[in-house]
Amino acid sequence: MGDTKDFHEVPCTSERAVAKVLARRNGVVAKGAAVDCPLYTDFVLYVSESVPSAAASGDASVSRGYACMRNLEPPHPGDPGMGGGPYTVVGDCVYAAGEDQVKETACDGSGPHAPQYRVVSAVGARSGCPSSTRLYVQLTGRQGPVGCARRV
Repeated sequence: MGDTKDFHEVPCTSERAVAKVLARRNGVVAKGAAVDCPLYTDFVLYVSESVPSAAASGDASVSRGYACMRNLEPPHPGDPGMGGGPYTVVGDCVYAAGEDQVKETACDGSGPHAPQYRVVSAVGARSGCPSSTRLYVQLTGRQGPVGCARRV
């Protein structure tokens, strides 16, 4: 990701609104720790503890934690095959990113890495994958622990 953006809370109907909060979780989150977001979250916004200035609307402090965000308009990187979001889901594509590691990429080839595999199903254990499976992918979210992937 590299670039840092400032986000400010506004009504979803505001012309300045770019995303909506799907869920908000409070507390300190360890770097690399799993998040608890709805499945098709586009991005996770980590929130630092702050106290609004007197000029800001609202009178309460904002606690640390994270917000699960969904863009108001496309693109939706959290959707299957789009190459982003906090979860790998059925329909997503991945590429080999090192020993025993894969990373998500856009299935249409528009991302920085070409897709090598597509996750075609989710099962409880590797033995539940079809015989055409060429790669087993650890999934997160509610779909099941193992993704069965075929070569693209």
